Amino acid sequence: MSRFLNVLRSWLVMVSIIAMGNTLQSFRDHTFLYEKLYTGKPNLVNGLQARTFGIWTLLSSVIRCLCAIDIHNKTYVREGRALASFCWKSDARHTCYLELYHITLWTFLLALGHFLSELFVYGTAAPTIGVLAPLMVASFSILGMLVGLRYLEVEPVSRQKKRN
Repeated sequence: MSRFLNVLRSWLVMVSIIAMGNTLQSFRDHTFLYEKLYTGKPNLVNGLQARTFGIWTLLSSVIRCLCAIDIHNKTYVREGRALASFCWKSDARHTCYLELYHITLWTFLLALGHFLSELFVYGTAAPTIGVLAPLMVASFSILGMLVGLRYLEVEPVSRQKKRN
């Protein structure tokens, strides 16, 4: 495995652990959200919203951790021409494989979209360190994962060449 992918895997584990801490914080005390993240309209933050945010963060954390553990994971979806158009990878029989790597990339894209919309569209967040930090983590993660795609695409070919 390339050095870059190993660094990326370590990054994903670190981000996952931090997200688990944010999850615990969201369940323990919802004031964390309106004191650090949603400072623009703190009256909109309540316990239910904090727990929903916590579950969403936990799900993202689990996906990122699983990707770090098995960065080459491919999940079989099903056979069929209709579904193959939605797949990132499919074979000649139109068997669809969704790569955990792409799903993980989507967790960062969704997080980036969420925080940008809260900041610029809904006005519930202000440009404080509490919002800028997740924006930077999501942005760096997206950039790293896009670069990592090149290493993932090259790696299986180099493995086969070594075997022959």
